[in-house]
Amino acid sequence: MPTLTFSEKLSRFIVNSVFMMLVWIAFTSSFATHELIVGALTSMIISYLSIRLFTCCTISIFNPVKIFYMIWYLFVFLWALINSNLDVARRVLTPSLPINPGIVKFKTKLTTNYSKMVLANSITLTPGTLTIDIVDDTFYIHWIDVKTTDPEKAFTDIAEQFEKILLKIF
Repeated sequence: MPTLTFSEKLSRFIVNSVFMMLVWIAFTSSFATHELIVGALTSMIISYLSIRLFTCCTISIFNPVKIFYMIWYLFVFLWALINSNLDVARRVLTPSLPINPGIVKFKTKLTTNYSKMVLANSITLTPGTLTIDIVDDTFYIHWIDVKTTDPEKAFTDIAEQFEKILLKIF
């Protein structure tokens, strides 16, 4: 693992502490002063101890443009989730509909492991697709109804909408 500079460690510490504090608030559902103090201290201790293990992002993630794209990504993902749920429900309720399951592959332009992980999880969480493997920049996806084996067309159908936004975030 590469050695981190002090500014990288500090930046990761801040990002990790903020996100852990948000999780703390979500779990406790409390803004009581003593809860916030304990949450802040706990978040900072865990962030300090796990800086090299769990933090992918620096403070640049708090850039307002990136925050906008994160929110936009959430809406795009939710729309894809709804559409894919309806498609799978239609296939379950209408057994006569043909399915054509298979594995497709495509390449991504994403460079960081974290952004690839977000893309893989987004694909897997939308019903009808499952990320099987990622080798370098190639994704292998099980698709409930393979419409094409052409990697570029498969990429367009499965992942393009996600990747466009992730490239602006990471």
